[in-house]
Amino acid sequence: MIKITCDSTADLDYLFEKRNIDFLPLIVTLGANSFYDGVDIAPTDIFSYVKENGALPKTAARSEEDFYEFFKKYTDCGDSVIHFNISSKFSASNEMAKKAAARLNNVFVVDSYNLSTGTGLLAMHAADMAESGCSAQEIYGEIKNRIPFVQASFVVDTMEYLRKGGRCSGIASFAASVLRIKPTILVKDGGMVVGKKYMGSFDKVILKYVADTLNSFNTPDYTRIFVTHTYADPQTVEFVRQEIQRLAPFKEIIETKAGCTVTSHCGKNTLGILYINDGKK
Repeated sequence: MIKITCDSTADLDYLFEKRNIDFLPLIVTLGANSFYDGVDIAPTDIFSYVKENGALPKTAARSEEDFYEFFKKYTDCGDSVIHFNISSKFSASNEMAKKAAARLNNVFVVDSYNLSTGTGLLAMHAADMAESGCSAQEIYGEIKNRIPFVQASFVVDTMEYLRKGGRCSGIASFAASVLRIKPTILVKDGGMVVGKKYMGSFDKVILKYVADTLNSFNTPDYTRIFVTHTYADPQTVEFVRQEIQRLAPFKEIIETKAGCTVTSHCGKNTLGILYINDGKK
């Protein structure tokens, strides 16, 4: 058998269980206490911690030995493992996983060069291929070819978390607040860059962002698109779903809530659409 696995940053939410994709949780530290992402801590805990303490949590990769034990429970049963990590530019997870995989047979480690459901899209496609009877080598080869085509971006409602994390100055944060600027964060070449900046209320901005993104990255694989967010208003999420349906014939529009890693960097009410943009490859 082929087992698809991820680290917890893939943000597949309920789909981890539904698609039988196992995950290894990253470590999230709030003050003196450490937790496992998605196991004994949730984004709502982060919102409360930041509000009460004025500081962001810290996140950390798992050790080589943790990855080794995680993979070994499958390889001991004769399974091949295809494992997906958050971009190596964001975390040491990929390095630790590769070291662990080198000690075992039939473990294929994928540096997604992405985050959140950008990674999840690749894992879901791998699960599709495994269910259709493809070999681990076939899956690994196709996934590597698709990595550059993942479109992952988010609109950030508040600059507070970016400022606390040192990713923008206090002056820039204040100006953005006064002018109601909502920046787009794009994943590019495995890192994060600031994209288009919008001005206005979040509900109006987010629909413009959806249209602009589908227009700019206009060769989708229409199998699925993710709407991933950090506890955005349900009505806002529904507006986004309707706008996607109006503009593009995706077979699946999947909503997931982002986990603790994205939340720690971007804060509440961040929302993005993510899909693989190689429909005319």
